[in-house]
Amino acid sequence: MTKQPTNPTSTEGSKPWEKDRTDAFPPDTLSEHRRLRKSSWKHLRSTRWLVILSSPVIYACVFPFLLLDAAVALYQFVCFPIYGIPKVSRGDYLVFDRGRLAYLNVIEKVGCIYCSYANGLLALITEVAARSEQHFCPIKHAQQLCKAHSRYPRFLPYGDAQAYRTQSDSVERGYGDITDKKK
Repeated sequence: MTKQPTNPTSTEGSKPWEKDRTDAFPPDTLSEHRRLRKSSWKHLRSTRWLVILSSPVIYACVFPFLLLDAAVALYQFVCFPIYGIPKVSRGDYLVFDRGRLAYLNVIEKVGCIYCSYANGLLALITEVAARSEQHFCPIKHAQQLCKAHSRYPRFLPYGDAQAYRTQSDSVERGYGDITDKKK
């Protein structure tokens, strides 16, 4: 009798801190993942020299990211309660699950963790800025945006002074669609 693979999204029998994990792969899948992992040495040997030489430039950006992260966290901590703006949950944007994948070597895991932080941080900052813009200036642009943020559809039409004067207060406080996951 062969054992059926477990559902990687199942939380049955999981530890309390793993209840939201979706990466609990069955043993045969983990074995295959480990088999497909390329050693860090082989990874380095197959990487172009210019890529290796440019790596310090890429990873040096972690310092401005950390400063930006601290500044935005302070801004959100101090200002959002004053203005009644719901805080943006870091856990919704900073997700570090790829570092647990067995088919990645150490170099690839570090890269994935760094990219998760950088992209997650920038997405979090976009949402913080979007909620701030909704509070302070909820007016759409005259020109169509390439990619509008999450709050933009609630904004008032460009050039509609009447709508701005009569509806901006309700738009400014219109965060009813945001649920607080901590409750």
